[in-house]
Amino acid sequence: MRVIIAISGASGASLGLKLIDALPQEIEKHIIFSDNAKIVLKKEQNIVVHNNKDIAASIASGSFKCDFMFVTPCSMNTLAKISYGIADNLILRAASVMIKEKRDLLLAPREMPFSSIALENMLKLSNLGVIIAPPVLAYYSDQNTLEDMESFIVGKWLDLAKIENSLYKRWK
Repeated sequence: MRVIIAISGASGASLGLKLIDALPQEIEKHIIFSDNAKIVLKKEQNIVVHNNKDIAASIASGSFKCDFMFVTPCSMNTLAKISYGIADNLILRAASVMIKEKRDLLLAPREMPFSSIALENMLKLSNLGVIIAPPVLAYYSDQNTLEDMESFIVGKWLDLAKIENSLYKRWK
């Protein structure tokens, strides 16, 4: 399996890093950081880090087969640009390719409350098949620490990508 993880915006970027860490080793990971993410990723096996300005990267092409793309967190700016088909950086271009190729794309909008504009953009993208999955907690899984809460959110995202995990207590 091959996935793209794009980390857009600085707030909540730790969830994107937690997602990267939670992905099984055998999954090929392609990582993009927006300029605002400003996070240094230590070198890990089976990870390709792309420059967000390189719109000629492999993941910018529809012929590059990719199973799933996460944008975690997804800033409102990134969400709006994806919604309107703007593809002026690699995160946006890769998301555009996922939509046009009818491949799975998950956006995790990170700001709340959501404005009517953001909700309209989310609805438009959802109607195109994009998964809208903001980092929302559930209270049935006995989350006692911030780490527990983050594990629940990342586990739910992995569930949506059909990636087995045991990051949170499931409903019985």
